[in-house]
Amino acid sequence: MTLRRYWKAMTVSVLLTVVLSPASRAASQPSAPPPVRILVDGDAPAHPFPHFWEQMFGSGRARLSMRASYRRDMREVKGVTDFRLVRFHGIFDRGVGVYTLDANGRPDYNFTYVDQIYDGLLRQGVRPFVELSFMPPQMASRQQSMGFWYDPIVAPPKSWKLWSDLIRHFAQHLVARYGIDEVSHWYFEVWNEPNGSFWGGDPRQATYFHLYDVTARALKSVSPRLRVGGPSTAQAAWVPAFIRHCASHHVPVDFVSTHVYGDDSAENVFHVQEKITRRDMVIRAVQKVHREVAASPLPALPIIFSEFNATYTGTEIDVTDSPYIGPWLANTIRACDGLVHLMSYWTFSDVFEEGGVVKSPFHGGFGLIAAGGIPKASFNDFKLLHRLGNRRLAQSSRSALVTRRADGTLAIAVWNYAPPGPGGATKTYRLALRNVPGARRAYIWRVDRNHGSALTAWEAMGEPRFPTFAQRRILLQAARLPPPRIEKLAAADPRLTLRLRPHALALVELAH
Repeated sequence: MTLRRYWKAMTVSVLLTVVLSPASRAASQPSAPPPVRILVDGDAPAHPFPHFWEQMFGSGRARLSMRASYRRDMREVKGVTDFRLVRFHGIFDRGVGVYTLDANGRPDYNFTYVDQIYDGLLRQGVRPFVELSFMPPQMASRQQSMGFWYDPIVAPPKSWKLWSDLIRHFAQHLVARYGIDEVSHWYFEVWNEPNGSFWGGDPRQATYFHLYDVTARALKSVSPRLRVGGPSTAQAAWVPAFIRHCASHHVPVDFVSTHVYGDDSAENVFHVQEKITRRDMVIRAVQKVHREVAASPLPALPIIFSEFNATYTGTEIDVTDSPYIGPWLANTIRACDGLVHLMSYWTFSDVFEEGGVVKSPFHGGFGLIAAGGIPKASFNDFKLLHRLGNRRLAQSSRSALVTRRADGTLAIAVWNYAPPGPGGATKTYRLALRNVPGARRAYIWRVDRNHGSALTAWEAMGEPRFPTFAQRRILLQAARLPPPRIEKLAAADPRLTLRLRPHALALVELAH
């Protein structure tokens, strides 16, 4: 029995077996939370609010990008976000065929699939954030793999000159095909999470720094306009040491990248014995890295979290497949504003094979779109948050973002955060609107279990692993974001009241 089914069964059991008198029932029920009051002041101080959370997404390995389903999902996500960059593993893996040896044992560089991969992205208006990984099998010092289903090779090269030549030929080909004016807008990130099992060098940090040095210098030898960075670590690690190394050895570096997930441990990220909640972990890690870069020899380096999500497991249905993501993401955006250049949600699609072939449309996958092209609640959450403006207005609530668009419209996100799974309380949010002349109507969208969540419909139909065509049509209908509710505002003292269930995200637009 799944945990979700267990809680459903327990809830039904309690309802059927516990009988209380009216008096005792009233005494046993917890009192409703007091209303959350939010002041929306159109004259409040404002600052630029770039949409740093939706410009870049992660995805499955490089070869998957040639699939029609991958490209379909990319079109769908790009249609509702400011999707400009995509990152994936394995551009040098065996299946892409970049590096082999000819009959005489000499390197044979083959960019046929590379061209198909990058041509396909660029046709959709999405540029690659190039993760330079993993080791071509015929270049590796040993056939050392790690736990992914497709067995990437993580060992160092048998010769650093071979690796440097590969990077140089790869970059020369890209510049020749697409032009330096295009490729200079790309990012080149050296490897993936070298502080863990993705890198087989020993000792890990010292050998990764050498890998970075060789790679960065090979790229810059093709053109100084190519952007390169790292260390692309898990758990927000190595950033101070990496910057010190680059500064002291005069190694080119154009940005800092790292990763963190909501269920990473405080021991691994901060090296302390502390319980940091899923709600706060990514925020705390971003704050840490921001302080580290500010205190470093290169304080102006852009910070890119090239992977983040509420979980790293890829198996938590009640997290990534549910409406939970909306409030979690909105709160992360609220607290990370101004501290980071880009944050790349891992991932935009469940066309993804790190753990093998997907066995069910809803299995806790990272993507915004489930297998079979079914949008999740998270897809609609990103769709709502895209409607926020490009300037953020000051306000004190930790459950709201107040923004203004270029046309003057106020767009407000309000959410009811609760931990994943059952529990939490419905809350009332009372918005007092000040200095919003001419606002006559409020358009209110929401995502929760009953609005824009296909997971609810999938559960109701018995959680089929392989939905029929008829079931898929039902799921697609349930996945649609309903139209907004429209409320009239009083002219003299405009106010708005929202009742939001746990894990609900609402987007409010004030219109004339």
